[in-house]
Amino acid sequence: MKLNAIFVALCIFNFLNLKSQVGIGTTTPDPSSLLEITSSNKGMLTPRMSTIQRNAINSPAEGLLVYDTDLDAFYFYDTTNMSWIQLGSTTKRDNYVLVKSESDFPAPVAGVITLDTNVLYEINGLITLSSSIDLNGAYLIGLDSNEDVLLSIGGTIFTGSAGGSIRNVTLTAPGGVVFNLNNISGSENLVMQSTIIANSGNIGTIQGYNLVFMNIIQFSGNTTGITYSNVNDLLLNNLGWFGNNGGVYETFIGAFSLIEKVSGFSKVIGAAAAMDVTGITSISEDAVLESVVFSGGGNYINGNSPYIGYNFTNDWTVNCPGIPEETDKVATGYIYFNSENNITTNITTDNVPVKMEGITTAGEFFRMDDDGGTNNRIKYVGDKPRAFTVTCSATVERSSNGSRNVYSLIIFKNGNLIPSIISEQTFENGVSKGNFNLLGALTLASNDYIEVYVSTDNKNIDPTVKRFNLVIN
Repeated sequence: MKLNAIFVALCIFNFLNLKSQVGIGTTTPDPSSLLEITSSNKGMLTPRMSTIQRNAINSPAEGLLVYDTDLDAFYFYDTTNMSWIQLGSTTKRDNYVLVKSESDFPAPVAGVITLDTNVLYEINGLITLSSSIDLNGAYLIGLDSNEDVLLSIGGTIFTGSAGGSIRNVTLTAPGGVVFNLNNISGSENLVMQSTIIANSGNIGTIQGYNLVFMNIIQFSGNTTGITYSNVNDLLLNNLGWFGNNGGVYETFIGAFSLIEKVSGFSKVIGAAAAMDVTGITSISEDAVLESVVFSGGGNYINGNSPYIGYNFTNDWTVNCPGIPEETDKVATGYIYFNSENNITTNITTDNVPVKMEGITTAGEFFRMDDDGGTNNRIKYVGDKPRAFTVTCSATVERSSNGSRNVYSLIIFKNGNLIPSIISEQTFENGVSKGNFNLLGALTLASNDYIEVYVSTDNKNIDPTVKRFNLVIN
């Protein structure tokens, strides 16, 4: 019997070696297969084992396949990474809806379509809306913004208080409103990208959100612009406003943590303004307006800057073609004495500097002030520390010309001497007047201030300043 078994095994082995293909359940395996198994009522079972047993396999071969009964999944072995890798996924995606008409959305309740949270709605073609949409944390996308359109005639497209995502669509509400969004909790995020907003009566209001991020948005033919109100972080990137829009393109109202408007353009022709920032009550971090091109000759900014010829408060960093640069790096100002004034500073101690007396006139302040009208003082009120160049010139007379003595003009910062910015003159016998020039650099943080002090080695001969000019930039 043992010899017979060996003989049978050898026969099978030789048969398999002679055959280039093997078929189980078929006598005609596919020419491209080495092994074909055919059945209409049975499957193929791979080895089944627990996770512990699978991990205990000694030196598994590349591509070794088993079924893990603990994890209910197939695993194959990858010798490159020396690890078991799950084959496929045990779950199927079920959060996708193709929208070809309004009826593909969830049924409206009281005129509002509330989308299902985390579901992706793909807009396919023109969707005419009779109800408003509550995003409710959903993803609303199109494939081509020129073809995939949400249209609401005389109504509102988006309403409610939730966040979500909008991409690659056109939004149009002739005679109506695009956005009526108010997130009372301040915790929701709204993201919009590659979208066209066109031919609407009113773009509307986005209020109270934690984050609003708009990227590559085109505005065309809208009667009234958009209002951002009390948004924590407002990020506006590559927004294009064509000259056929009306009203104020973008109005900012209330408290913001961060405003960043970068790139894009605003062409203003018949509109009221491109931006209105007069309603901003506070910006707790930063506001940046960078590389946005303003053109068209209309009114670009409705602003509330304290400086003549500028539009924005000190919270802003502004550097855009078409409007003045407003950054801390261009902060400047000067003070001077009228040449007709003769101001004598009373020196009480030899070689101890005393602040120069006199009523100064301020001019050309930008992100500078005179600290509430304090004479002989320039205070920096920009937001970020920066290095400044200080230039000072003065004509000084002494009350007596009968002896030799030395005068010094010195820049003080916050009441402390700056040893690098000092000018000294020696008055010889018979000399009564001297010209002083100071030039130096120093760094100022917000609310730091500088003043000019004077000293002499003879307290009995007080200096009189006839002309004085201090410039910082």
